[in-house]
Amino acid sequence: MDNLENVEGLELEDVDNEFSLFGLLVEEPWATIIKLALIILIGIIAIKIILTIVRHLMKKDNHLDDMLNTFVVNVTRTACIIILIAICLDTIGVSMGTIVAVLGAAGAAIALALKDSLSNIAGGIMIIINQPFKKGDLINVGEYRGRVQEIDLFLTTLRTLNYQIITVPNGLINTSILVNESRESIRRVDLEFDISYESDVERAKEVLKQVCASADLVLDDPAPSIGVRRNDDSAIVLELLAWCQTEDYFKTGYYLNEKVKPAFDEAGITIPYPHMEVTVKQDQINTD
Repeated sequence: MDNLENVEGLELEDVDNEFSLFGLLVEEPWATIIKLALIILIGIIAIKIILTIVRHLMKKDNHLDDMLNTFVVNVTRTACIIILIAICLDTIGVSMGTIVAVLGAAGAAIALALKDSLSNIAGGIMIIINQPFKKGDLINVGEYRGRVQEIDLFLTTLRTLNYQIITVPNGLINTSILVNESRESIRRVDLEFDISYESDVERAKEVLKQVCASADLVLDDPAPSIGVRRNDDSAIVLELLAWCQTEDYFKTGYYLNEKVKPAFDEAGITIPYPHMEVTVKQDQINTD
């Protein structure tokens, strides 16, 4: 029995020694383990409750973008997990000063190694906060143009009009001139039509007005604007500015281009085209 008690005493002593190897002075290790388990369990339940409340509050505001909702939820989850870890470490005797020092050193090393990635993260945060575009918008970034498919902290994914997928670093977007073609509810279709100098300009303008009036996609307010853009060497250039809903931009342009040519033909309006006139002169040679 004495030997058995000695063995059990050694086992408990070994447990105490294992805790002391990490610099933790714990008199009752098993009680601490149970306390730590309870803290983790309560912390996980509390995090789920907090995230549920945050999601509910975010859904109440219909003006917030889905990406912003996801970002806020992820930041909240990360912050809660960090706090839970800090509480657990404090429970087992790790000094908060040590935790802060370790996190600071690790943060500095990570920032130095991932400075380019951090610029993309900063760009992603600015995009999420400022919301210059959202998923589904048609945007231009430098030489790239496409619809936004996905926005995350590092990259923004675009799908071009011919269905090519482009991933653009958020740091580049944040420092580039960006054009959002879907931001406003209406857009203006700008078209030019050449007519010959022999054609009646006023009649041609009237034909363009009639074509716009026949197009259901063209808005009455703002009204279409038609005028002479310039006088080229071989043609008078008429400009047609017609407004439409943003989602109908391409359809409206196609419709107007298709209808103007037959309307001009019916009205006797000539559309000039490059041609060449060749005059052949035959000299008469008088021979004796």
